[in-house]
Amino acid sequence: MNDYLETAIEAARRGGEVLESWRSRFTVSEKSPANLVTEADLASQNAIHSLIQERFPDHAFLGEEDLNESGGESGYRWVIDPLDGTSNYVHGFPYYAVSIALQKDNELIVGVVFDPNRDEMFAAVKGQGARLNGQPIAPSSVGTLRESMTVASLPIAAKPDNPAIERFLLIMQHAQTVQRTGSAALNLVYVACGRIEAFWSTSLKPWDVAAGALIVVEASGRVSTIQGSEINIEEPDILTTNGTGIHDELVALFTS
Repeated sequence: MNDYLETAIEAARRGGEVLESWRSRFTVSEKSPANLVTEADLASQNAIHSLIQERFPDHAFLGEEDLNESGGESGYRWVIDPLDGTSNYVHGFPYYAVSIALQKDNELIVGVVFDPNRDEMFAAVKGQGARLNGQPIAPSSVGTLRESMTVASLPIAAKPDNPAIERFLLIMQHAQTVQRTGSAALNLVYVACGRIEAFWSTSLKPWDVAAGALIVVEASGRVSTIQGSEINIEEPDILTTNGTGIHDELVALFTS
């Protein structure tokens, strides 16, 4: 497990270095930001994939940029988001990250989320807790939604009658604040380390949530669907909280 974790951390740093090197090109290139970010995304994913595959050639891969390799018969699969928070990255807004998770027979066993702007490496191994730059982390102890800072992901170009918009407006009436930040991976690890109390979404992909979900659980937070049932990262439905009564408050509001 330590070999897997160390590899994930090294790969995440390498991906972050690629992203930062590409950021400097945005001010000097004649290419559009959309083209540049696609190239940066691919370059980061290629760097991550190359490092991991060299060490574990019989492992499978799933990544945002059309990466889907079945691998051998090992039962291991790496789930990679080389750039979570694309719009933020394009605009130079420093809230984006690299996310890497490892599954064994569909069970999450390793997860890392790296924020290259703050040099923050969030990491977890199943059954061993969660850490930030090597130090143990835990969620906040805030116990009521009224005192909570919460974050939601919203679909792109969502219309006013979209259920995600309706949930956002609903929780605004009950929480201290509701934000939309643009990086699911960072939202998840911010729940894990106590910076926010809750995050939810019904529009994410497996690579958006795999690593962060494990980190929340290992930090002693709580993860479910917005209806309160067990999550499946293949399904775009997740609610994460600090594990206090806030979780049940949110489920009750979402299902009322």
